[in-house]
Amino acid sequence: MVLLTSLIMPTIKKVWVNGTFDVLHRGHIELFKFAKSKGDHLIVGIDSDERIKKNKGFTRPINTLEDRYFFLKCIKYIDEIRTFGSDRELRNMIASYKPDYLVVGSDWRDKIVIGAEFAEDILFFDRIGDFSTSKIL
Repeated sequence: MVLLTSLIMPTIKKVWVNGTFDVLHRGHIELFKFAKSKGDHLIVGIDSDERIKKNKGFTRPINTLEDRYFFLKCIKYIDEIRTFGSDRELRNMIASYKPDYLVVGSDWRDKIVIGAEFAEDILFFDRIGDFSTSKIL
């Protein structure tokens, strides 16, 4: 009988994206497509309804957390969805996942990205065309 002292396991590239994703549009889908192209497992973190109200005002979100979760679950590029209600929760989730890539919009290029210290690399995604939830609303 031969014992294998070490098994060669394929390295799974992990990717993290987070945001509100309240009113989905083509730009969001392109973001998820890009993020998934960088790895094998894509987790999308979404803000709680309370967090969105706090950050964007009492008229938001348009879609409830339950509905946003459902919509995201239907997108083929996304492997897993997690929800968070605070910066601390978000930071802890990213810390436990330890992504190879943290994908964020290019508008965050000169800002503090929560959880960046736990990712191997940060990838900035440029806005596609003129797509924007604010413009839709």
